[in-house]
Amino acid sequence: MNAKVLLVVLGFAALAYARPGSFESFESFESGEGKYDFNWAVRDESSENDFGHQEARDGENTQGSYYVRLPDGRLQTVKYLVDGDSGYVAEVNYDGEARFPDSYESNESK
Repeated sequence: MNAKVLLVVLGFAALAYARPGSFESFESFESGEGKYDFNWAVRDESSENDFGHQEARDGENTQGSYYVRLPDGRLQTVKYLVDGDSGYVAEVNYDGEARFPDSYESNESK
């Protein structure tokens, strides 16, 4: 039985070697100049969710920003730029002051 399996495998290898042009090669290609623009946002007062994202691309140049309301009450905003092969460059800002709920009474006071 093992000899039959070995013969089949060797047969396929021989076919591949004998006809190297029979396997197609697929070339990867980059799509044409990309161009888009989008914007979305979520704001729900009851859950205190507040976040969004906008981005625009024209060819190799992409710019955008996104924001999120953090659990401490601050708004974090990230503005970014991607210019071809120069990479991702981001600027992060925080608006507001961090607020934390009053600490719970310690068990020692009970």
